[in-house]
Amino acid sequence: MTDQTFTALGLAEPLLRALDAAGYHTPTPIQARAIPPLLEGRDMMGLAQTGTGKTAAFALPILQRLSAIPAGPGPKGVRALILAPTRELAVQIDESFRTYGKHVRLKTAVVFGGVGQGNQVKALSDGVDILVATPGRLLDLHQQRKVRLDKVKILVLDEADRMLDMGFSRDVLKIVDETPLERQSLLFSATMPKAIKKLGEEILLSPVHVEVTPEVVTVDKIDQHVFHVPTSVKRSLLLHLLNDPAMTRVIVFTRTKHGANRVADQLERAGVGAAAIHGNKSQNARQKALEDFRAGKVRILVATDIAARGIDVDEISHVINYELPVDAESYVHRIGRTARAGRSGVAYSFCDASEKGELKDIERLTRKPLQVAAPVQGLEADQHRDRGHRPAHQDQRPRGDRNRGARRPQRRAA
Repeated sequence: MTDQTFTALGLAEPLLRALDAAGYHTPTPIQARAIPPLLEGRDMMGLAQTGTGKTAAFALPILQRLSAIPAGPGPKGVRALILAPTRELAVQIDESFRTYGKHVRLKTAVVFGGVGQGNQVKALSDGVDILVATPGRLLDLHQQRKVRLDKVKILVLDEADRMLDMGFSRDVLKIVDETPLERQSLLFSATMPKAIKKLGEEILLSPVHVEVTPEVVTVDKIDQHVFHVPTSVKRSLLLHLLNDPAMTRVIVFTRTKHGANRVADQLERAGVGAAAIHGNKSQNARQKALEDFRAGKVRILVATDIAARGIDVDEISHVINYELPVDAESYVHRIGRTARAGRSGVAYSFCDASEKGELKDIERLTRKPLQVAAPVQGLEADQHRDRGHRPAHQDQRPRGDRNRGARRPQRRAA
C-alpha cells in the first residue's frame, strides 16, 4: 500500500488540507486499513501500539462522520467519546483531534483527574462533539450530572489493555453502560489477553479486525544518555547543556503544544535563539520556524511529536527529550532525526520520577539501556514552573476491584 493516498481513502477536503499542513502525506498501514470501514460506520477491534498512527486512524473518520451529521450534542452532551488510560495520552489524543479538525466546525474537550474540575465542567456545559477522557474523572463528572452520555454516537476505548491493568475495568464498563446500544464502537489494544477479547465480544458488533506492528528505525548510531532529574531543574539542565558549542542544531521535544511554547519562551528569555513548532501554529509560522532553523538563524527548534512529522532537516547534531514521550516508538522516531544519511548523533533524555515507566518501555523496545549521565552540580530549581503542567500518569482514583461487573445486554445493530 505504498502508493496509497489519503484522498483515495475517501477523506474530505478539509481533513486533507489539515493533514497536508501537518506534514502527513502517506497513510500508515493501520490508517489505510482502518479508515475506509470506519467511514462506513463499522465497529473495529484493533491490535496496535501507539506509534503506528492509530490515533489518526480513528480520529479522521470520527471528524468526517460527525461533520456530516448536523445535529449537535445538546447541553452537557457528547457525540464521540474516546477513553484513554492516562492524562498524557488523553492530552495527546485531544491535540491530534484539534490538529486534524482545524478546518471543521466541531467542539472538542479533554477531561482527566489530578487537577481541579472547574474548567472541565465549564467546557462541557454547552455540550461537545468530541470528548477525550480518562475513566475515573469522566465517571465522577457523570455522577455529578455534569456530562451526559446518552447521545454518544461513537465510542473508542484506546489502550484498553492498559486501562484494565490500571484497575479501570469497572469504571469503563459503567461508562459503556451509560452510552446508547446503537453506536459505533472501536477498541484498540497493544496486546490481546482473554479479558480484552471478552470485552470486545461484549461491546463490539460484527467488528472489523485490524492488526499492525510498529515500524522501528535503528538507533545503533545514536549515542543515548539519560539524566535523572526532577522536573523543577529541567530548564536549568537544558540551558547548561546548550552551552556546549558542539550543539550546533538541536531539536528539543516536549509532549504538548503548551510545553513547546513555554520551553521556547524560556530559552529566548535566556538569550538562546529558539522557535516552537506545533499544530496550533499557522502554516506560515511553521514554515518560517523551519527556514530559520535550516538557515541557522535559530539553533534550537522546540517541537511536539505531531509537528515533527513535517521536519525535514539534515545535520541535526543533538536531540533532547525534555519530556519522555508517552509511547516508546515516538522516542525512536524522535532520536532518529539526529542520525540521518548514515551520520551518527547524540540524544539526551530528561527523566523525572514520574517518567520511569516510559523509560523502561523505551529500553525494552530498543533493547539497549540508556547510558545514565553523571549529575550536573549547581542546577537551579525553577520556582516559576507552571503547576498545571506537572505530569500525572494516571487518573487519581483508587484502583479497587479489577473484576468485571454484571454482563452487559447484547448490542443491537445500529
